[in-house]
Amino acid sequence: MPSINFDPKPTISIILCTYNRAKYLNDCINSVLQQTFQDFELIVVDDGSQDHTFEIVNSYLQKFNNIRYLKHQNRKAAYARNAGIQASFGNYITFIDSDDTYKPHHLESRLEFMQANPEIDLIEGGCEIEEEFSVPDYFQPDQTINIRECVVGATFFGKRPMFFELKGFNNIPYGEDADLWERAEKIFKTHKIKEPETYIYTRVEDSTTKIFLDKMSSSN
Repeated sequence: MPSINFDPKPTISIILCTYNRAKYLNDCINSVLQQTFQDFELIVVDDGSQDHTFEIVNSYLQKFNNIRYLKHQNRKAAYARNAGIQASFGNYITFIDSDDTYKPHHLESRLEFMQANPEIDLIEGGCEIEEEFSVPDYFQPDQTINIRECVVGATFFGKRPMFFELKGFNNIPYGEDADLWERAEKIFKTHKIKEPETYIYTRVEDSTTKIFLDKMSSSN
């Protein structure tokens, strides 16, 4: 795969937050590199991993000028995403979780939608779910709802100024995605999309959502 020259002002910044997910990283990063739209930067934010995450990422850093790597002590998803936002240069900002993947036309499809609808600041959705499951409801934490009814922050694709005006994600125990979406709806133009389903969502056994659900079950 050929090297990509670094663009100091890419169209899209992709923020990949990871914590001890080394075994998934190759598939995740490769899915980004195989995009039909190539004017992007990939910022890998390592939230204090203790596995061989750096060794995996470093193999890409040696080949691709549009990939950067940041690492800090474990401070959870909101802090990691905000670190990526602050380090980004793109006109648009989007995300990918390290155990998920993009279909090849993911970035192209999202950018086309935003350019066709310039009044919109933030979109969400278009997720292919490998396994149907429920998660805690942000508005009623003692209740659960199907993942398809939720705001999935990894699918956010928005204009750069919006994320900075909102001051990124709030560091709360759960539901930072829904919280940002709720704040964005009040002052920006948002839109939920269902198709194309180009973001492939994978639920792993030690995911934050599963751990949260297990804690809820054990407390009942």
